[in-house]
Amino acid sequence: MKDLGMSWAEIKQTPRIELEGLLSAYSEYNVLHSFDGYSDKDVSEMAKTKPDVRSQYHQYIEANRNLKRKLGVEEKSKSFKDLLG
Repeated sequence: MKDLGMSWAEIKQTPRIELEGLLSAYSEYNVLHSFDGYSDKDVSEMAKTKPDVRSQYHQYIEANRNLKRKLGVEEKSKSFKDLLG
């Protein structure tokens, strides 16, 4: 809870449902920003020594894709068919 900037007294006074919401939001924030600034090439290099980085990166990509879809932000398709048309 120190990452949320809450003291022990504040934690004890906060209802459980709010604490769960804060922790859930903080967890989602960490996933959404875990690979900011890294390219696919950087992740490939890191995955050579730590293979689990690739699965974490895919979670990051999926979380960002879901957020953009919820916000209504259009993402251009990267398919070959769209490039031809």
